[in-house]
Amino acid sequence: MIGMAVKAAIIISDPSRLGFLALGVMLGLVIGVIPGLGGLVGLSLLLPFTFSMDPFAALALMLGLASVTVTSDTIPAVLFGVPGTVGSAATILDGHPLAKQGQAGRAFGAAFSASVMGGLIGAAILAVSVPILRPVMLFIGTPELLAICILGLSLVATLSGGSPMKGLAAACIGLLVATIGEEPQSGEERWVFDTLYLIEGLPIVPVALGIFALPELADMAISRTPIAQNSSKGGSGGQLEGVKDVLKNWFLVLRCSAIGSTLGAIPGIGASVIDWIAYGHAARTEKGAQETFGKGDIRGVIASESANNAKEGGALIPTIAFGVPGSASMTLLLGAFLIHGITPGPKMLTEQLDVTYVMVWSVAIANILGAGLCFAFANQLAKVALIRSGILVPVVLAITFVGAFQGSRSWGDLYILLAFGVLGWIMKQKGWPRPPLILGFVLGGLVENYMFISVGRYGIDWLGRPVVLVILALTLLGIFRPLLKKYAAKRRAAGSEARARPTLGLNRANLNSDALFGGLVLLLFAASIYFSQSWDFGAKLVPWTVGIAGLIFVGSFLFLRLFVISPAGGATPDAAGLTLDLSTDYGGLSSAEILQRAALYFGWCFVYLGMALIVGLLPALFLFLAGYLRITSRETWVKTLTISASVWVFSYVLFHVFLLVPWPETVIGHLFPGLRSIRPLALF
Repeated sequence: MIGMAVKAAIIISDPSRLGFLALGVMLGLVIGVIPGLGGLVGLSLLLPFTFSMDPFAALALMLGLASVTVTSDTIPAVLFGVPGTVGSAATILDGHPLAKQGQAGRAFGAAFSASVMGGLIGAAILAVSVPILRPVMLFIGTPELLAICILGLSLVATLSGGSPMKGLAAACIGLLVATIGEEPQSGEERWVFDTLYLIEGLPIVPVALGIFALPELADMAISRTPIAQNSSKGGSGGQLEGVKDVLKNWFLVLRCSAIGSTLGAIPGIGASVIDWIAYGHAARTEKGAQETFGKGDIRGVIASESANNAKEGGALIPTIAFGVPGSASMTLLLGAFLIHGITPGPKMLTEQLDVTYVMVWSVAIANILGAGLCFAFANQLAKVALIRSGILVPVVLAITFVGAFQGSRSWGDLYILLAFGVLGWIMKQKGWPRPPLILGFVLGGLVENYMFISVGRYGIDWLGRPVVLVILALTLLGIFRPLLKKYAAKRRAAGSEARARPTLGLNRANLNSDALFGGLVLLLFAASIYFSQSWDFGAKLVPWTVGIAGLIFVGSFLFLRLFVISPAGGATPDAAGLTLDLSTDYGGLSSAEILQRAALYFGWCFVYLGMALIVGLLPALFLFLAGYLRITSRETWVKTLTISASVWVFSYVLFHVFLLVPWPETVIGHLFPGLRSIRPLALF
């Protein structure tokens, strides 16, 4: 093995192959920064260009891109609270608060350091673990995979701050949303409302951008302040502090990298899940994490970023050993294998071991190069946090709309973006955690598939398998441990058991909009059970299971909030500190002014969509930017036209020229169909 590793190092050290690897890294960094794009888009773009390349150069090019998109996606996550890819969603929870505190440089330093260490650990695990993990992976069946998914969902109790019942209910909402579309086993159409767009289900890109990006941009538009008020830790000193944080928490990096590699090796457990599981592990095991995570704790950034980059090495394990892609991106890599006559399977571990180690070296070098480039430009990137929100909001929002359109390249993507954007903002204001919803949505398809197979093949006996029992025990521990710790803390604070015992009665102080939102969620779960009762067993299995669980979680939350009066004087155990006063969250603005500015922001979003339906998405981008910058931000005409034209040219070249996006027909296109036959003008 050592001899083959040395031979592979000599092969990849060829200048032309290193050049292709560097090209892939640079493309991956650009793609990771742009919301809505990801490694899958980049690899699909590169695949046709690999036909005439030698196999090692082709693999270096593709792995260079795939390895670093989850490095640069940190940049928009930290600066704007917008996930560059779905794999950076967990980084937002602590990275964006750090940027607001003027510590964007520190967050970048920690994220890039953790990324390169995670990537190297993932490559090392790939190098030594294929023969070891093969029997383990063959032993894992659908019951074990289902239990792993349930364990991942149980982490919402940790990710939900002071309200685990809200978090579990939000996860159930995500699972329910994931059932939209045609049920894969029976073909039953669920919640499609006779629309062709919903038959395939909702794409992850507009849902994730709606839940995370639009609410964060709304807060910037309402407060009308830069992301950070100072840049005292935005330069090289801040980066160095972030590097020191990573070295100080080396054991956390090691643990989360191992989680990323291990889960990445399980087909179907993708990047959008792994970072949450690593983040939840850190929040559960790190000292004092319950009080600081989600508020700007650097350890949260380290956990998610190290797992994200390590998972690429893990995803290569089943791809190489069994020909089973460990992720969607690995499916395209398998295509490259077939193009160049490489057969995945046992030969990759014997006769073609040099090819395997070329991939190991490619992943390792790509992570080092990608992190180095990010470090080089982090000083300039951190200064973005000081740009006025009147400029940042429309620019990021414009690109977010185009990025969301990459979900399925349909107008429905933009409708979903706006719908979940409004929902996400309401959830944020009412203290309902959003990460569990995304986690439930991402895991929904896997949960349904594994549950159908497990119940169909094993019946109730799937619950009695040894590995499943261990995982479910850990799940129950994850759910009830925060509740028990909170109850114990309240008893200690009360001073005696008698005083700590709550009483029953209507708590009128908590009969507010938060409880009203909970009531609407309760009706949603009840409706899901009622309207799915006539479906086939396979089609209604998950909606019924999720609906019943959701009723229990929301019902518990409402009961504790409205009918359990704590001895402290009115606040319930589950509601303490979660009643939001809008006037205190935006620098002293009144509730009326906050709602007025929020209406103006979302009004511009709907105006953007309306203009896109008439003249096309890219032409509307220019009109939206010019209108927002001039009317709302009150910028000069020179600055307005310069910014609008620059962003439009960038978007035109990237999406129209390079990505060849097929824009949907608009009102203008319908009236003048000849415009669509002219490629440079085919925007309508």
